[in-house]
Amino acid sequence: MPVIMQKPPKIPESVLVVIHTPQLDVLIIERADRPGFWQSVTGSKDQLDEPFALTAAREVAEETGIVVGTPDVPADALVDWRREIEYEIYPVWRHRYAPGVTRNTEHWFSLRVPRRVDVTLAPREHTAWLWLPYEEAAARCFSSSNRDAILQLPARLREAGRPPGAS
Repeated sequence: MPVIMQKPPKIPESVLVVIHTPQLDVLIIERADRPGFWQSVTGSKDQLDEPFALTAAREVAEETGIVVGTPDVPADALVDWRREIEYEIYPVWRHRYAPGVTRNTEHWFSLRVPRRVDVTLAPREHTAWLWLPYEEAAARCFSSSNRDAILQLPARLREAGRPPGAS
């Protein structure tokens, strides 16, 4: 009789990474399990003590093939916005968490890439990708918090001393 390994419950602490160019084109990806649901890169911590920046870099690589810490995408291109939101987990995805877990805390980042780059999607997670001007990308997102994060991009970059358009 084969042994079926069950995944451990997801940790209700995650990241959202707004990937963008200097011209504020933003990458959005379509969920495989919900066609028409577009979003930025998101993902949960693998371990409770995993630093959020490591979670962000790992999720970007897993979901897009973009590797943080390369000549084109140096480590300092990943910016921690030091912004956390808490939201109710959509009922359709609660089965991935421990029983009784209904809320998730999400930590926001941005990642500047030099130009619109081709990405390699994780096919079990996403089926399509688009680069759009940030306002259009925000309008496509199904999640209101993802829309808010994308719309905050110009202000967040100015706060971090990386004004839009600068290389």
